[in-house]
Amino acid sequence: MPKAATKSKSGKGAKGGRKKDPNAPKRGLSAYMFFANEQRDNVREENPGISFGQVGKILGERWKALTDKQRAPYEAKAAADKKRYEDEKQAYNAQADGDDDSSS
Repeated sequence: MPKAATKSKSGKGAKGGRKKDPNAPKRGLSAYMFFANEQRDNVREENPGISFGQVGKILGERWKALTDKQRAPYEAKAAADKKRYEDEKQAYNAQADGDDDSSS
């Protein structure tokens, strides 16, 4: 005989209850995201009427086909954006020190 569930999780607050601070710094983009943002319009022009999912699939295939040398500029942009995020996060945490003791 199966056990009955004691309490069901409600849809609200199932992930936590803490709301994201809109003033918090935005995460850095990955090298792939820099590539995808640059190439998305080209894919749409070459394939009119393509669905959102198909655009992602084509972008993924193109990303996989790139050599390390071709990926280098995107990797550099990602590294710079990661540094920007870390600097902004450090400044944000220093400013918010004392407001919220939890760390992310």
